Formats: sequence, C-alpha cells, structure tokens
Amino acid sequence: MRFFYSLIFILIASNSYAHQPVLNNKNPISFDAPYLIEKPEVSKAIYSTLQGEPHIFKISSNKDFKFYAGVTVPKIEGCNQFDKFSFQVLDSNQKIIKNFDGKTFKWWPWYEKYGKKWYWVGPELGVKFKSNNTFAAGVYFIKIFNEKNKGNYVLATGDIEKFGPFVIAKLPFILPKINKKFWNKSSCQSSIK
Repeated sequence: MRFFYSLIFILIASNSYAHQPVLNNKNPISFDAPYLIEKPEVSKAIYSTLQGEPHIFKISSNKDFKFYAGVTVPKIEGCNQFDKFSFQVLDSNQKIIKNFDGKTFKWWPWYEKYGKKWYWVGPELGVKFKSNNTFAAGVYFIKIFNEKNKGNYVLATGDIEKFGPFVIAKLPFILPKINKKFWNKSSCQSSIK
C-alpha cells in the first residue's frame, strides 16, 4: 500500500515525461487489425514486442491535433546490442508522410527517474518527448519495424500528461509485468538473435 501511495504522489508531484504505461500483448498488429491509439494527444508509453512482422498503430481524430511519436528500447546492463527500431508515419492511404531510420539515428541513453529505468532513446517526431507538429484531422498510421522485426520496444505517443484514477489504479498491476518482460537479460538476448 505504501508503494501505491508513493506512486500516486510521484505522478501528481511531477508530470515531466510521465507517459501512461500500456502493455500491448496483441499480436499481430497489422493494417487489417491495427492497434488503435485513442486520444492521440494524451501521452502513452506502449510496451510491445515484435515477433517477426512490423507493428501497425492507428490514430483517428476528428479535429486537428498535436502529434508526437518516438521509439525507445530498454537499456539493460551488459546487453548493449539491439536491433535499432525505425518507424514511419503514414496517411489514411498508407502512404509514407515521415520516415525515421533507427539504423542511422544516434541513439542516446536516458534515465527515466520516476520509473527508475534506463532507456535507449531513438528517433522521434517531436523534440525531447514533446510535440512540435500539428496534424490535420483524419486517419494516420505508425509502422514500427527493424531489420529482423524482433525485439522489445516502447512507442511513446502524445505529450499531454494525464493520469486519471483508472490509470493510477492499473499501475500496480501493469508495472511489475512490464519490468519482468522488458528489463531482464533474457529478453535482451532473445531480441538480438
């Protein structure tokens, strides 16, 4: 219970770079069955694992909205190799609007102090986890991939920090699952084979 109250205090005390954690267990995520990102301006960190195919995320908005997207991966001590993830933003006809090549991007380490975890930060549409783009109302897709289409990654979307009671209530159940799946050496080794 003490952990729960500490978590609530941390979330209320500071909103800096605090994305709502979401554990995605849905596979495959394709154009036929994309992962729907609701409320695209609200910040989310979607933890996912590629299992041989790219992942497709869909955003649909009936009004203009601030668009942020970025990809990170867990930084695990003793496990410095990973397949660098790329992403593309596509329009409703699945034509590429923006392309972000993770292989040529200079990834950098970042410590997220509230979750107390290290990440490798990759390409982003925005600057320092914040939006600098407004997209017109409509349907958009985000495609996540790497050379082998394998491994754990985190897709961050939106930049409005919003933690309602429902999100806070789910945190004690989601965070241990995320930590177990994404921050252990066996997950890193399986992602680079």
